Amino acid sequence: MTLALRIPGELSARVPAEQRGPGLDRDAVRLLVSRGTEVSHHVFADLPGLLRPGDLLVVNTSPTLAAAVDGRIGHARVVVHFSTRGDDGRWAVELRDPDGRGTTRARAGRPAGTEVRLPGGGGLVLEEPLSARGERLWWARVAGTEVLGLLREHGRPIRYSYTERDQPLSVYQTVFAVPQGDGAGSAEMPSAARPFTARLVAELVSRGVQFAPITLHTGVASAEAHEPPYPERFAVPRSSARLINAVRAGKGRVIAVGTTAVRAVESAVAPDGVVRAAAGWTDLVVTPERGVRAVDGLLTGLHEPEASHLLMLEAVAGREAIGRGYEEALRGRYLWHEFGDVHLVLPTDIAHTERCNGNDR
Repeated sequence: MTLALRIPGELSARVPAEQRGPGLDRDAVRLLVSRGTEVSHHVFADLPGLLRPGDLLVVNTSPTLAAAVDGRIGHARVVVHFSTRGDDGRWAVELRDPDGRGTTRARAGRPAGTEVRLPGGGGLVLEEPLSARGERLWWARVAGTEVLGLLREHGRPIRYSYTERDQPLSVYQTVFAVPQGDGAGSAEMPSAARPFTARLVAELVSRGVQFAPITLHTGVASAEAHEPPYPERFAVPRSSARLINAVRAGKGRVIAVGTTAVRAVESAVAPDGVVRAAAGWTDLVVTPERGVRAVDGLLTGLHEPEASHLLMLEAVAGREAIGRGYEEALRGRYLWHEFGDVHLVLPTDIAHTERCNGNDR
C-alpha cells in the first residue's frame, strides 16, 4: 500500500513532546483514532477513556540500544549502525556517512572485505549482504571488541536528520523496556509505546485494561529505505499467549502497541487463531493478503507514505480506513516519526462482533 500523500518537512517531530513546553509529559502527543472510516481527534492522555474494560494491550519490552558508533575506513569517517546480532556471532550493520550536521546520510554500498576501525582498537569486516534485496545492511565479523560493551561505552542512539539534536538514551526507552539478560535490545526504539507514562499505565489498569508483554528486537529501519522488514528476534511468553487467547475467547479486543507487537503475536498464532508460546527469529511480513489472526486493533506512529508498515495497517483495518485516517492526520497537521503523534486503529463494533462470532478477517 502506498499513499498518494506528501508529508511536509515541518510535520516531522524534531524533539520529544516533553521538551516542547513546560509541564508537558510524553503523553502530551496527539492521538488520532480510526474506527473504520470514522476519525476522531484526541491527546494521548485520553487513551483510558477510549478503551474498554477487558481490552488487552500487547506491549514490546525490548530496550533500545545506543547502536550508532563512529568508525573509520582509512582516513574517512563513517558511522556504523549495529542492527542485529546473528546466531553465528556476526552483526548486521549499516554504514552511513556523517552529514556535517550531527546526523548521517545513506552511502553507496561498500564491497565485501571492507574494513572499519572502531573505537578502543576493535574493528569489523563486511562479509556479505544481509539480503539479496540490496546492500544497505551487511553481515560483518567484529574482532578486538565485544559489541554490546562497545555500544555502552562509545555508542549513541541512532537518529536521523529530521530530529533537532542528539538525545540521551533514556529518551529512547519506553516505560515497558526491560533489560535483557544477554544485553540484547533494539537498534531503533519501538516508538509506538513511547507516549505511555507510568501514571497512564496505572490508570489503564485501574479501568480494567490488561497488558501482555512480548519482546521483538527491532533492526535498523533507515530513514531513506522502505524495504519489507528483515528477520528479527522475538519471544511471546506462555503467560502472554494464554492471556491473548483468554481475551479473545471472552470477546475482548487485542490491541497491539506498535507494528513490532503485531509481528511478534502474528508469528506465534496458528491458522486456527490460537496463540502459542514462541521464540526465535521471525521473517513474517503481515500483508492484506495474509491478514491478521489474533490482533483486533493497533496503536502505532504515523508512517511515511511509502513505508512497508502500511501494508500491516491495511491488513488490520482495510485500505479505505487507513487512507481516510492519513488524510485527516495531514489535514490536522499531526507530527510524524518517533517523537511524533500516534494513531489508534480500532475495529468497528460490527467488525469486532463478526470476529467474535467466528468470521475473522
